[in-house]
Amino acid sequence: MVKDLYERLRKLELTDEGACAIFADTYVSESDKGDRITDKYERKSRETQIVIPVLNIDGSGESKISTSIGFLDHMLTLFSYHGFFDLVLKAAGDTHVDKHHLNEDIGIALGEAFKKALGDCRGITRTASAEVPMDMVSAKVLVDISNRPAFNFRDKSAGLGLGVKDKEGYSMHLARDLLESFAKKLCINLHIEIEGEEKEEDAMHHYLEAAFKALGMALDKATRIDPRRAGEVPSSKGIL
Repeated sequence: MVKDLYERLRKLELTDEGACAIFADTYVSESDKGDRITDKYERKSRETQIVIPVLNIDGSGESKISTSIGFLDHMLTLFSYHGFFDLVLKAAGDTHVDKHHLNEDIGIALGEAFKKALGDCRGITRTASAEVPMDMVSAKVLVDISNRPAFNFRDKSAGLGLGVKDKEGYSMHLARDLLESFAKKLCINLHIEIEGEEKEEDAMHHYLEAAFKALGMALDKATRIDPRRAGEVPSSKGIL
């Protein structure tokens, strides 16, 4: 549905704001995936502009990502696909200064959009984990949708380090910042551990690809509705 709608909008001469509004209205009206959908989310500052026309937690994994950071586009596409989230995200910012502002704000925007879509979290599984290998590396992700933000990133790679960058300048450090912002705004416990022996020039791609895939899979499982909860908040306290 995401790709079909974009193809239809592409033929119209619309501003970004107009296209996003039409896309969101059409997607929500045509979707039969339930009501856990965030539509028309925007975050704008003097440094960045981020629009998420649609986030559907109960989607099919379709996405349209445009952040002006190629590597990040790829990671978020993997996250959406393996999490079965329908996600459209368009972002721009002062990347002529550096990538930090836009990168961090995308994490904030995604966290807020997911939190809005989840609502009071009634009936969700809440906790989940996933492990993903990629060649000689692997990533493990643990999630608890607890309404208590906590983030732990453990790098057990063979001396790769947070400072390593790709050809565009995207780094392990930037990825960690985005994931931390996402966890804090979604108010979840998010633990990520990467390990492996790869330390070649393209090793960062493998480590982060495994991590974003695992995050999508773990969050998909944690947000699934458990029929045994019967609409209850998933806490013995009765509130998250």
